[in-house]
Amino acid sequence: MNLILIAVISLGAIALVLAAVLYVASKKFAVYEDPRIAQVSEVLPQANCGGCGYPGCSGFADACVKAGSLEGKFCPVGGQPVMSQVASILGLDAGTAEPMVAVVRCNGTCTNRPRTNMYDGAKSCAIAASLYGGETGCSYGCLGCGDCVAACQFDAIHMNPETGLPEVDEEKCTACGACVKACPKAIIELRAKGKKSRRVYVSCVNKDKGAVARKACTVSCIGCGKCVKTCPFEAIKLENNLAYIDYNKCKSCRKCVEVCPQHTIIELNFPPRKPKEETPVAEAAKTAEA
Repeated sequence: MNLILIAVISLGAIALVLAAVLYVASKKFAVYEDPRIAQVSEVLPQANCGGCGYPGCSGFADACVKAGSLEGKFCPVGGQPVMSQVASILGLDAGTAEPMVAVVRCNGTCTNRPRTNMYDGAKSCAIAASLYGGETGCSYGCLGCGDCVAACQFDAIHMNPETGLPEVDEEKCTACGACVKACPKAIIELRAKGKKSRRVYVSCVNKDKGAVARKACTVSCIGCGKCVKTCPFEAIKLENNLAYIDYNKCKSCRKCVEVCPQHTIIELNFPPRKPKEETPVAEAAKTAEA
């Protein structure tokens, strides 16, 4: 009986000592977490898409609280309403951010970019890109396997069976950037949505010289530079035989669209152009010809 009692007392004493050690350790090594992190995390959409640049919504919430400022921080899924709630919790200025949208910078449809070979491998752009340049003469364009579609959590991008290219649904797109990361050819980028969703951009990423690019795709950029010379706002630059429009400088005058000989520059969601009125000289010339 005494042995049992001694064993119980010994175990109890050991338990008390260990409990005391654990208590001291928990106090000494305790990590304080600002309760506002949990509050901010609750108002976030919990999409965990990474579009904010942080590892998930909890990472974004932690960054917002610790930074002490919301400058440069934006949740693309929740948008301005969510950021206003975050600002209210933290007592900060939410600021404003221009809405963004994913844009497919390739117009190499089945008609514009004839197929020269057949890919008979795994239905994956990443795998196809690691094996060869693609089924056409353009090694820069869309591979058409739909990795971007699989990456989108919001059902905002689909492959058009007629053109073989991905198309973005502006109403569903949150600009999370998942499709951008999934595309091995880097033909998808996030651009400012623009007023009334109107945008002007170069729908090509081909960096080959003009003759080579034109042979591969009838609407490829040939690096002629006419758009650069025409733009009154210096919004277009020509680099590596490819024109690029800076959406921060572009004023949507669309002069570049008119001078592009390849019809590579896209004007999206603009009203139809008014027909140009012919000058008296042109009318007289037509009359003389008749």
